[in-house]
Amino acid sequence: MKIIIYLYNGITMLDAIGPYEVLRNMTGAELYFVAENAGEVTADSGLIHVNAKYSINDIREADIVIIPGSTVGFLKEMEKQNVRQWIKEVDRHTKWTASVCTGSLLLASAGLLHKRNATSHWKTMNLLRDYGAVPTRERIVEQGKYITAAGVSAGIDMALYLSNKIVGEAETKAIQLIIEYDPKPLFQAGSVLTAGDDTIKTAEKRLAKEAKRELGTMGIIRYSKKFLKMR
Repeated sequence: MKIIIYLYNGITMLDAIGPYEVLRNMTGAELYFVAENAGEVTADSGLIHVNAKYSINDIREADIVIIPGSTVGFLKEMEKQNVRQWIKEVDRHTKWTASVCTGSLLLASAGLLHKRNATSHWKTMNLLRDYGAVPTRERIVEQGKYITAAGVSAGIDMALYLSNKIVGEAETKAIQLIIEYDPKPLFQAGSVLTAGDDTIKTAEKRLAKEAKRELGTMGIIRYSKKFLKMR
């Protein structure tokens, strides 16, 4: 089974590596890291660099494509017509098309989530409406062959969900044990539905600071309309 994980500068690394660690353990899985151009991709932290061996011109078909998210890098990716066209082309051949976090906005900008329920990071949920999707505050949303996951860590859950559909419960349980995925969070603050107002405000300030660092003042101005729609 051929699986593409799309990489781009500014990516949130767990969005890609979480699903990778699950899906690479599936029987018959062949994973490919693909970027607009082959070569080094830098994470949103600026501290991690990953080599994408293949470009979007090298691979145009797959059984599964996964589009990870980012803090603000997705805004730039959404403007790239060649990337949107590649996503649409790959999607024509997939059995499953999936996203993590703000990766759903790349799918939506390519026209793949029109009138479909979809989720994203809580901060960017409202932006889905701009592209005809129906924002749905769930950790995993399945609509036909499209599976979208909420923010960052939800990519692991999404990959296990997908694995269960492909190789079944027995193998997926073994994969979960292999990666020892047994979350027991210290606080019930992993969702805006359970986090307190003070926690949400602190998180929003940190995200705004990171966005400004990545985009700079001019970038913030350029994308100001979209930032205003974020929760």
